[in-house]
Amino acid sequence: MSESVVMDEMVSTLEAADIATVMQRLPHRYPFLLVDRVINIRGDEYGCGIKNVTINEPQFQGHFPGNPIFPGVLMIEGMAQTAGVLCIGATTSEQPKSVFFLTIDNAKFRKPVRPGDQLEYHMTRTARRKNMWWYRGVAKVAGNVVAEADLGAMISDR
Repeated sequence: MSESVVMDEMVSTLEAADIATVMQRLPHRYPFLLVDRVINIRGDEYGCGIKNVTINEPQFQGHFPGNPIFPGVLMIEGMAQTAGVLCIGATTSEQPKSVFFLTIDNAKFRKPVRPGDQLEYHMTRTARRKNMWWYRGVAKVAGNVVAEADLGAMISDR
């Protein structure tokens, strides 16, 4: 087996964070916890957050009656929460941490997301310096891109 094949197999090792792990790593709670689980975790380099969109969520009471659409700003927050799970998982400290936005750039919303959809937040690290991370996020539903953005975050003691 060639060295590149061995390296590819090592990189494709999958890990996941269920809802209990997500809640352990993030301070967010209902109705503002926007990630149900994170799959395909590769350290802080990549992870895919999963959000099951349901009609009983409070934003659908006013966004929009008779035509429920998941708000784009909540998709950005879901991307950030997914990245937060990755960042906090990459730290070695046992002390509780918080993740704060630094930047949101190049945000684009491509298609509406509706109740019944399953959002996937594909987060790929583009840079890291000390306690700061930058990610490229692509949100998808059924393989179709619905939103994208570049996000920066900083980890701080709570």
